[in-house]
Amino acid sequence: MRGHAMTDTNRDKPWLFRTYAGHSTAAASNALYRGNLAKGQTGLSVAFDLPTQTGYDSDHELARGEVGKVGVPVAHLGDMRALFDGIPLAEMNTSMTINATAPWLLALYVALAEEQGTDVAALQGTVQNDIIKEYLSRGTYICPPAPSLRMITDVAAWTRTHLPRWNPMNVCSYHLQEAGATPAQELAYALATATAVLDDLRTKVPEADFPAMVGRISFFVNAGIRFVTELCKMRAFTELWDEISLARYGVTEPKFRRFRYGVQVNSLGLTEQQPENNVYRILIEMLAVTLSKNARARAVQLPAWNEALGLPRPWDQQWSLRMQQIMAYETDLLEYGDLFDGNPAVAAKVAALKDEARAELAQIDSMGGAVGAIEHMKARLVEANADRIARIESAETVVVGVNRFTATEPSPLTTGEGAIMQSDPGAEADQIVRLHAWRAARDEAAVQAALVALREAARSGANIMPPSIAAAKAGATTGEWGATIRAAFGEYRAPTGVSAAPSNRTEGLEEIRAAVDVASRQLGRRLKFVVGKPGLDGHSNGAEQIAARARDCGMDIHYEGIRLTPAEIVAATRREGAHVVGLSILSGSHMALIAELMELMRAEGLEDVPVIVGGIIPEADAARLRAMGVAAVYTPKDFALNRIMMDIVHLVGRAPVAAE
Repeated sequence: MRGHAMTDTNRDKPWLFRTYAGHSTAAASNALYRGNLAKGQTGLSVAFDLPTQTGYDSDHELARGEVGKVGVPVAHLGDMRALFDGIPLAEMNTSMTINATAPWLLALYVALAEEQGTDVAALQGTVQNDIIKEYLSRGTYICPPAPSLRMITDVAAWTRTHLPRWNPMNVCSYHLQEAGATPAQELAYALATATAVLDDLRTKVPEADFPAMVGRISFFVNAGIRFVTELCKMRAFTELWDEISLARYGVTEPKFRRFRYGVQVNSLGLTEQQPENNVYRILIEMLAVTLSKNARARAVQLPAWNEALGLPRPWDQQWSLRMQQIMAYETDLLEYGDLFDGNPAVAAKVAALKDEARAELAQIDSMGGAVGAIEHMKARLVEANADRIARIESAETVVVGVNRFTATEPSPLTTGEGAIMQSDPGAEADQIVRLHAWRAARDEAAVQAALVALREAARSGANIMPPSIAAAKAGATTGEWGATIRAAFGEYRAPTGVSAAPSNRTEGLEEIRAAVDVASRQLGRRLKFVVGKPGLDGHSNGAEQIAARARDCGMDIHYEGIRLTPAEIVAATRREGAHVVGLSILSGSHMALIAELMELMRAEGLEDVPVIVGGIIPEADAARLRAMGVAAVYTPKDFALNRIMMDIVHLVGRAPVAAE
């Protein structure tokens, strides 16, 4: 079919058009969804805030400053009602980007569908439900890997009977690429995750139904700027999944071996500098997942051009939606068969990627599969990300407007009032008031009975979904569900991937290492740098790279990983005798969390220890942070890690001796 146009009647249907959205409150997000659907969006992709993702209520200590920031808060069935008010679930294809609390959010969705009078068997959509990548890249896990895997497959087994049109898992390689994965690593780690899940699921469903369950596993991938390589990666994914489904699981029906995936193109490559260039990047990256018919995405969601600056406005999201619609309806792309079948360059690249991925998969299998290889995979991702950043720093990898062609005119898109959307400052307080009202109005005895049943199911090994749905209907909250699961399975801290031993990467570090040595002699001991991630933000890539580079520059680093309270970071500052504290926050909660931390530092007599902060921080906020006493603020434009390292040395050099 290559090279032959179709008639209009045979023109392919376009993929689902989605935008990843949710913020402030359920009511505000509902208004956004209705607006996007009116503009031609054909599926919903729900972004939940970090407390919802990590199983905390909006009034929990760790939720402070995080409510409604990176998504919508959903604390109970009432929030779910408001989120989908006026949106009939029976007619919707809903993707929920939710992992650790996937059983709970699906339970709320099912409970709401029943309230709407919907036959739940007709529901269509997806829960991401991929916990393994949370340990590797995103950080919204709750429990240790084994019980997390058990809950993934509980959801899948339950949907087999009750939600036959629902995708119970969306294996997510998106965040693996954001954490630095090479194309071969992205292939291998995602496929290893899928096989770990299917190996466990196989024990929970009848043998005759298992091939259809293989067919219901979907994937969510990332497409970067090297679009020929990315296109070949998608063809490799398609062929490897077919191979695994047949050889490992004996699936003979071709439709059950089909690689079904949705995509968001790469947000990591969006630049704060010359942000208008991001429009071209987004379009080019979309080509990788739409041009090849045999490896075309089933659903596409595109970031907004200004995501490196702050929250996108509805107009910004509309711009990305129109990009999809122009590709689907104005071009002739969907009138042709696959354009790349028989292309020798594409075939060679696909074969090479498959060979690399098979070698990675063999190593993971030798470690007992994805769950057993989590620490290995995490360390490999940190190393790969360090290589990526080093290539950008040296300009071996060209990023237009960042390390080449930096002369620029001011962008009219980023000027003027309202150029960057600000989250509603009153949303958190409003959410908490409604949460307290919900708790006061419910039948407390019924809630407690439902939570007891949930805990018993968790401990006995019974499927987690029926008691979760019962708890949703009784009026339990996200935090109560999360606390019950934590009590049953225990909590967990994932490996950071940052080893204590320096890497072999010393080129270009000689001057900094010498400066660190001088500063350390003046201090009387090795320069101590405490790196912390306050709040619930699990995007740890930046913190890991800062910690690893500081280690390689000769500093004594202390980095415990994600999800710390300001009080815990201040305690570590005192305990470790820190000379500098570095904080990373990408969720937009920097103002509340840093204000609390600086107040605690003063109360503990640590005000002379310099504090530096990194994140997606608008300049107005950066000025306020500096006024609080923050010594330096870094944003995505500050890609030169060596300069940050030298800044740290200079900060210590200016600090009073009493800082020890």
